[in-house]
Amino acid sequence: MPSQPHNFRELLLKGNSRSYTDFVADIVTRRPELISELWEIYLSMEEPVSRRAAWVIDTASENKPDWVEPFLLPLIEKLPLFNHDGLKRHALRMIARMPFPIGSEGSLMNISFGWLISATESVAVKMYSIQILYRLSQTEPDILQELYDTIEFQMADGTPGFRSIGSKMMSDIDGDLMKRKL
Repeated sequence: MPSQPHNFRELLLKGNSRSYTDFVADIVTRRPELISELWEIYLSMEEPVSRRAAWVIDTASENKPDWVEPFLLPLIEKLPLFNHDGLKRHALRMIARMPFPIGSEGSLMNISFGWLISATESVAVKMYSIQILYRLSQTEPDILQELYDTIEFQMADGTPGFRSIGSKMMSDIDGDLMKRKL
């Protein structure tokens, strides 16, 4: 009897743990033709199935980054529409690992600065926003001082996790700013 194709909507709704996410990611790893279906679910922004698809894609793409590349631009275009922390967090995590698509830098910069200064975004969203902005500063060095100042401003009311990440990034930015002055 031939095996039934996976219904990812049903499969994704059956569990929401790291071990279950790894299980579904393993299925996709063995059947890579299914990645497009997962991306379709993720970008449909249907709760909670889209968030779970995002987690599976993010997990699987750690070992298969080429699974993100064809969907990177549509993902960046959807970023402003994401209203759930999980959708944002997984998107930013994947984007932070990949080369930025040409022409997406301005959008990424605006979205990342917006989420960094937001009082309601999670530490993880802010952390990945900082990573993206720092990478963008390699080609747009004029944003380094603004990034530094934004992190510094956020430190006063930041969680211990944000202050830890912020301190490290401020130190890295300090070094970069010093190199620019030399």
